[in-house]
Amino acid sequence: MRIKICYHGNCFDGVSSAAVFGRFYNERVHPGWERVYQPMMHRAGALFDENAFDGDENAIVDFKYSASPKLTWWFDHHKSAFLTLEDEAHFKADTSGKKFLDAGYKSCTKFIADTARERFGFDPSPMSEMIEWADKIDGAFYESAAEAVEMKPAALRLALVIESDRDQQLIERIINDLQVKSLGEVAAADYVQARIEPLFERHQRALEIIRGQAQVRGPVVFFDVSEHDMEGYSKFIPYYLHPECTYSVGVSHSTYRSKISVGSNPWAPRPRTHDLAKICERYGGGGHAVVAAISLSPESLNDARRIAEDIVQELQS
Repeated sequence: MRIKICYHGNCFDGVSSAAVFGRFYNERVHPGWERVYQPMMHRAGALFDENAFDGDENAIVDFKYSASPKLTWWFDHHKSAFLTLEDEAHFKADTSGKKFLDAGYKSCTKFIADTARERFGFDPSPMSEMIEWADKIDGAFYESAAEAVEMKPAALRLALVIESDRDQQLIERIINDLQVKSLGEVAAADYVQARIEPLFERHQRALEIIRGQAQVRGPVVFFDVSEHDMEGYSKFIPYYLHPECTYSVGVSHSTYRSKISVGSNPWAPRPRTHDLAKICERYGGGGHAVVAAISLSPESLNDARRIAEDIVQELQS
């Protein structure tokens, strides 16, 4: 028997959520069941393939809701948790007691840990270091943009690997190790350390590319890096380079999407006055009030640039 756990791919909170849920499931639901993991990515069109739900039970953590009858468990903390009003109605009508949403949480990791403790008697304390870092990273509770971009703590180097490496076997190994080892032990593991240097060099290149592309337009720093391989760059680089700006809008491109990333500076001298999730929802995207995104098809790069320009103008108002 096996549980299929679908999680937000290349995301520290997504990986940490998968680790907490996996340990909870093994300890409190079905001990000994095989745990299988699948990363989920935001893209244009349908997010879910029914074939993904091929476990005896299936879970989604830190990702949008699916009304599939095959979905057993769901945890999310995003304001934009539903693709359609029908999906939202389906969730609200659910009586399983296994599907949970709370947009008040900064990280889905902590939401799962708290919910599993309160409702199912799970003890998340052995994973407390990882839970605290997931909350700090996903909630952007950094002392400064420099702390986020310079990545000196070991936890941030581990996050760099999780968010940048495309080797899903490696990421699955990290998920499994985080269930039985401390975050510090996993970050210090030889197989993680071997990936840090090349990925940090890539991170440094991304910083210089954004430096060269950035345009300051009032309270907004805008950059188009679609001509570069920039999937997974640090969203704090714009504020590291331009601390005077309140918002950032970036356009990037990969083999599976054209993406508009919209964020707000946690250390801005002028406060955020826009709900970024609501803005992105108008274009089929979503996220949080402070950070959100829109994914279009790879062929829709010109549309992505047009939408980004519209959003820049709105944020300037």
